[in-house]
Amino acid sequence: MADLFDSSKAEKQPLAARMRPRNLDEYIGQDHIVGKGRLLRRAIAADQLSSVIFYGPPGTGKTTLARVIANHTKSNFITLNAVLTGVADIRAAIKTADDFFKLYNRRTILFVDEVHRWNKAQQDALLPWVENGTIILIGATTENPFFEVNKALVSRSRVFQLKALTKEDLMKAARMALSDVERGYGHWKVEFEKGALEHLVDTANGDARSLLNALELAVETTPEKWNPEARIPEPAWGSTIYISKETAEESIQKKVVLYDRDGDYHYDIISAFIKSLRGRDPDAAMYWLARMIRAGEDPHFIFRRMLISACEDTGLADPYALGVVTSCADAFDRVGLPEGRYHLAHAALYLATAPKSNSSMAFFDALSSVEKEDVEVPNHLRDSSRDAEGFGHGDGYLYPHAYRDHWVAQQYLPTELVGRVFYTPSTQGYEAKIRDDVLSRREMQISSILENISPEKPETDASCGMHPLPHFANDFSNPIGEWWINRNFSQNNTVKSENLTFTPKDERKESALDRADKSWRSRLDSNRAEVLLSIRDAMINLARLTRHTRSLVWNADDGLLLWDVSRKTPEGITCGICRSEKGKEIMEQYGRTLDDLDRPILSVRPQTSENYLSSEGFKEVLNSFAEKEILFDRIFFRDPFTSQDSADVLAYALNETKSLVSSDFSVIISQRIPSHGQRISDLVRSQVLTGIGSKDSDGENGFPKKFEYILKKMELAENEFFSDKENPLFNWNADSISESFRKYGFEVKSASKVVTEKRRISEAEINKWFDAKNSAYGTALSAAVGNEDLEKIKNLLVTASQKTLFNWNTEIEFITVSVIE
Repeated sequence: MADLFDSSKAEKQPLAARMRPRNLDEYIGQDHIVGKGRLLRRAIAADQLSSVIFYGPPGTGKTTLARVIANHTKSNFITLNAVLTGVADIRAAIKTADDFFKLYNRRTILFVDEVHRWNKAQQDALLPWVENGTIILIGATTENPFFEVNKALVSRSRVFQLKALTKEDLMKAARMALSDVERGYGHWKVEFEKGALEHLVDTANGDARSLLNALELAVETTPEKWNPEARIPEPAWGSTIYISKETAEESIQKKVVLYDRDGDYHYDIISAFIKSLRGRDPDAAMYWLARMIRAGEDPHFIFRRMLISACEDTGLADPYALGVVTSCADAFDRVGLPEGRYHLAHAALYLATAPKSNSSMAFFDALSSVEKEDVEVPNHLRDSSRDAEGFGHGDGYLYPHAYRDHWVAQQYLPTELVGRVFYTPSTQGYEAKIRDDVLSRREMQISSILENISPEKPETDASCGMHPLPHFANDFSNPIGEWWINRNFSQNNTVKSENLTFTPKDERKESALDRADKSWRSRLDSNRAEVLLSIRDAMINLARLTRHTRSLVWNADDGLLLWDVSRKTPEGITCGICRSEKGKEIMEQYGRTLDDLDRPILSVRPQTSENYLSSEGFKEVLNSFAEKEILFDRIFFRDPFTSQDSADVLAYALNETKSLVSSDFSVIISQRIPSHGQRISDLVRSQVLTGIGSKDSDGENGFPKKFEYILKKMELAENEFFSDKENPLFNWNADSISESFRKYGFEVKSASKVVTEKRRISEAEINKWFDAKNSAYGTALSAAVGNEDLEKIKNLLVTASQKTLFNWNTEIEFITVSVIE
């Protein structure tokens, strides 16, 4: 068995091998996987790793991550290279793992590099041992594991996708190598001509191994002699090594275009190319075409896809498109490369600028109908040459050429499908010219057929002898098959990001989360639950969570957000701040059936003398999580503000704690605005007095005039009360909240939504509202309306409250706060 991590003769290893990180603190990039607080980092730190597959392009750190795990774990660690090993090596590894488990009760972590190179039988050999926990598999692959790795192994593993390193990551790796005296070139002063190091980074194209190999070549070939292991090192320690731009260019001569003829990049790039043609973006089409040709893609494959696009996407909007692409493909076969690139570009530009119609999808809608229904050919359309005399086949057929314009209205579809519309011309290009004619003939055809329909029995409810259209009439307006719309379109303008992680569905975990999620709903009446769910869903949508997002939920013990956020971020982490120790205990009880790494981390919020969050308390909370190596990407608040001061404090606290959250964090807030709350005068007018009529209903809307007059005075008093600039409860709104954050340089977006809750109002509540002595609201109304008139409105409301379920309107402001990029 090969040991990929043998540390002997380290000095003679290439720079890329010597500079492999030894722990997570030295690991560069892949923050979505090993960033502070992410699931994988916590699993490695706790030595509770389950089977995982690392998937990504070369040089992104897959093997390095396995090495870090090997340095950290207390489990037995075995490494295999799928290219160099066979079934015998697998059996030997399994035997070793089994012995360790039986003798020492220790698991074995088996790292398999290039795991996709094993055949199905080799991968199957591991299944029982992965299943029973004897072996924890770490697979590394450059191919999509969902296609290239045994499905049974994938279903038992978490999948983490590693992305090409950014330029900042590569620059950091280069500077670490240049400054490291033990493994790199820290003994020398390596200087670069302006732009030389940047050229190495740019050309490496996200591959750290390529960068370090090029750096090694540039540094070690520049001095006349390179013998650092000599008794007197050459060149001498402390001497300057100057790397010119020419040397850098020679060290890494060609930028490698990441592409594989059979893997994800092959299909992703051709997909981007076709979608650019469909979207009529000639610039993007040229870029993706160049990417494919530069990487050596087969031009015939590209032409094949363009021939499909000519009919699928351009279609009859430009019937000549197919001929143009076919001609270009024929010309390419005669000319070949490199001149044939003109024909590729010609065809692509024609398609990218042609009008578009996918009306040929009508065939697939018809195919769907064929699969659902097996109907007979109408008699008049049958072949009359064989049995017209015996069965009357073909009888009644109208020969179109015998009629004016060589057309006659008659039935061509089976009787059961009469009126079904499969094809509707678009309004683009050539189809726009034929559209009116096609639709007109269809209308005439339907009219003619309906005249000949003889219903078996008249409709009893048709007073004029008319009969309804057949069941297919609703299909007239269907321009594109429903199957195509459902499959290819959704009403969502948000860009999504690619899933970079995957965890097999855990029924036990889902069941536990469902129970916790439903527990709080069971205590609510149906409408209240609907209102809360609408708030939750809006906040979740604004957060744009990924599977690896790290989230903090404030006041988590209401259970509204905690469990749903946890469910949507299985490879991230969800933490919650509870109002009380009791609330924390309840939430922990619900999460007890989850695995340790899946449970939300809960704590109790700091006590404060104010009735809102203090900046010190907020910083204390974030510090406590930072000590656990958790940095948050999203922070959720529901109704955190009670005044403008509370908004100012949170804005200040966020600005002071930027170092304790991720660089691209955002805060999602839902906030009720007290000054925009339900007006009692409007409630009485629209829900109490509606429908009340009497002989003196001479006011507007049929209300008694005495009530109308009182309600107008009451409305003016309410408007004045809720807009009082001296009252800290009402002198703030969404604009002032946004301004609090913007003055610290944050980007703020807000949107409001009015939610209607069905609620009963008790007599005690009404008495409290209208109490002129103990209620500021009652005092204001009494002064403006008068006690006698106010008592009339109060009595109306009390009477109505005994039998009315009121619609109570509340304005919710949704605010997102993020760092300006």
